[in-house]
Amino acid sequence: MDFLRPASWEEALAAKAEHPTAVPIAGGTDVMVEINFDHRRPEYLLDLNRIGDLYEWEVGEDTVRLGASVPYTKIMENLRAELPGLALASHTVASPQIRNRGGVGGNLGTASPAGDAHPALLAAGAEVEVESVRGSRRIPIDEFYTGVKRNALQSDELIRAVHIKKADGPQQFSKVGTRNAMVIAVCAFGLALHPETRTVRTGIGSAAPTPVRAKAAEEFLNAALEEGGFWDNGKIITPSVAKQFAELCSAACNPIDDVRGTASYRRHAVGVMARRTLTWTWESYRGTERAAHREGGVA
Repeated sequence: MDFLRPASWEEALAAKAEHPTAVPIAGGTDVMVEINFDHRRPEYLLDLNRIGDLYEWEVGEDTVRLGASVPYTKIMENLRAELPGLALASHTVASPQIRNRGGVGGNLGTASPAGDAHPALLAAGAEVEVESVRGSRRIPIDEFYTGVKRNALQSDELIRAVHIKKADGPQQFSKVGTRNAMVIAVCAFGLALHPETRTVRTGIGSAAPTPVRAKAAEEFLNAALEEGGFWDNGKIITPSVAKQFAELCSAACNPIDDVRGTASYRRHAVGVMARRTLTWTWESYRGTERAAHREGGVA
């Protein structure tokens, strides 16, 4: 196994173009596990640790540009207000040591359905910035996952950053594991309210061959919130609406039985998480709306 260690992004792209099978490594929290267990033996490893741009983030007016190697710890410490769902997901990643090393780019590159960042990225509506010597492009997160541990990257492309819309409403993340820490998700669920567009987005992890959205559940809830005037009147979401939303989220799953859990348990757990996160996010939204009305002098 040869070890390539570029000193700049341009050198990294050139190395990837010359050696398309080279496996990028930054945090190494996924790649090194596979190598140590002899599940993977790449011809080349492409070390991206010396490329400082990958560890930087920029908060714009509407979006955050998050470098592919920004550690989860930095997301938790610095981007909780802008990216609350991703910050919550970052809290659940393994141990402090791994959160200090791992980043969203690694989750995306590995494309495991159990990656903790995926539900939050789907719910927020992210775009993945990828680049090669041929140029750069942005891949909508809904188009990024193409199969089990497969993504839309071309063989000569590297992930440079992720562009994530700043939260305009409450977001939540929930995860079920076989213990409280250092655990791969049995299943996970992300939810984001987008009051500006009066829409809701979801993200489901470890309950299908790829991370997925519960699109039928989103469409049902969007219609129910609009027809009931919930965005304006701030009423509590009725139990029947929450129940139907949860059932549709469960139906969006296509899980398997494995050592961490059964398919039926995963479907059930996703429904429970969907109902709970909807309750939490909506209560947070109602609280924000009530505060806004009080500040505006509305009784």
